[in-house]
Amino acid sequence: MRRSAKLVLAILAAVQIYLWTNNGFAQSLNLGAAGDDPVEIFADNGIEWQQESLVFVARGNARAVRSEVTVHGDELRAYYREKEGGGTDIWRLDALGQVRIIGTDGKAFGEKAVYDVDNGILVLNGGDLKLVTPTDLITAEKQIEYWEKKQMAVARGNAVAVREAKRLHADVLAAYFREDKKGESKVYRVEAFDNVRVATESEVATSERGVYNVESGIATLIGSVKIIRGPNVLKGCRAEINLNTGISTLHSCDTAGRVNGLLQPGAGKAKTE
Repeated sequence: MRRSAKLVLAILAAVQIYLWTNNGFAQSLNLGAAGDDPVEIFADNGIEWQQESLVFVARGNARAVRSEVTVHGDELRAYYREKEGGGTDIWRLDALGQVRIIGTDGKAFGEKAVYDVDNGILVLNGGDLKLVTPTDLITAEKQIEYWEKKQMAVARGNAVAVREAKRLHADVLAAYFREDKKGESKVYRVEAFDNVRVATESEVATSERGVYNVESGIATLIGSVKIIRGPNVLKGCRAEINLNTGISTLHSCDTAGRVNGLLQPGAGKAKTE
């Protein structure tokens, strides 16, 4: 029998992961709503209230709905604490099995999601991890995190961000964001760590670490840099790749100002220093 229960709880569940766009990481996956909107929980196999453990458990095609956000899972667990003077606060929300988080601007998928309400941290892991918007996709093999108080999103384990022909790969991707003049959250900096790879329609660049400046559109690659454009292969210690213009500048490792590479005339735009 299908059952539902409405829990009037003030849950802060704003989750934003920023994805690859023409100007960098900008689009957001908004999974929360302001205010004290009620949470409705539905489950095919009923909802269990474990009063001694202070937890609600919804099983069987369970879903929690708050405003314009819906969390799906085989099982949902809402952990709460009692407040002085009456009422309750949820301090943790778990979704287990075939997890889908659906908001107005995107969707998130995984096998397990844990949201720490007190610290504003959401962790999504297990299975085919991905975040999708109408124009963007980000995937990871180990874990995707959102740190609300630090205004930071992290994807771990062969993380890949894709927008059209642009692809950014790394073992770890971290995006930092802040509000613009319109009060909208925008990413201003993205850091990539270990096995970094930037791919566009015309070239592929690899390095040990990368930093992307959203405003300038320049990705700075550091450590064992290699740029491949057609038959051209350039090697150096640092490179600046302008993703807006397609022009790359490679810097040398030594004081003599030399870079190492194989160049074929007319194969692409690149400068060396």
